[in-house]
Amino acid sequence: MKREKKIIFLCHCILNCNSKVEGLALYEGALNKILKYLIDEGYGIIQLPCPEVTFYGIKRWGHVKEQFDTPYFRNHCKEIFMPYLNQIRHYIKNDYRIDGIIGIDGSPSCGVNKTCSSLKWGGEVGCEFGIDEKINDLKMVKGKGVFIEEIEKLLKEYNLNIKFFCIDEEDMYTEDKLIKLLENN
Repeated sequence: MKREKKIIFLCHCILNCNSKVEGLALYEGALNKILKYLIDEGYGIIQLPCPEVTFYGIKRWGHVKEQFDTPYFRNHCKEIFMPYLNQIRHYIKNDYRIDGIIGIDGSPSCGVNKTCSSLKWGGEVGCEFGIDEKINDLKMVKGKGVFIEEIEKLLKEYNLNIKFFCIDEEDMYTEDKLIKLLENN
């Protein structure tokens, strides 16, 4: 059997929406269209861990980037990515092609082009704690999530040039756009 020797890394929730904060998944299990394309094109698919699940678990509240922008969470992101970094290095050394890492735009961890932000998000939940003001401060901003930032730093440290792609769940054409990008990769 012939190997294609091309690999792509996916942020965790692309293959498992159950890792997302309750209520935020806009699909049932996995993003089918992009997965079908990758499988049909002979890609090896490696699922990255979800830094939010491995740090807080499944019963967490939604967070913004500012809440994850701590030395503790950044260190956690580095630690969970290191085994994957070593895989990348080993694959490349053995003439495999790493065609990219696909993130999820809007995520405070895995956003590539945009992330969820608020300087007011945090504290207690409830009307008496100004929850409406906090909710109204939530916004999507240009920028990367914390996990993607840490992955980029590690790749740069090891002189690895790997492209980042993203899926924006709020854009129903995003999978089609990503497929076109990968076709031209």
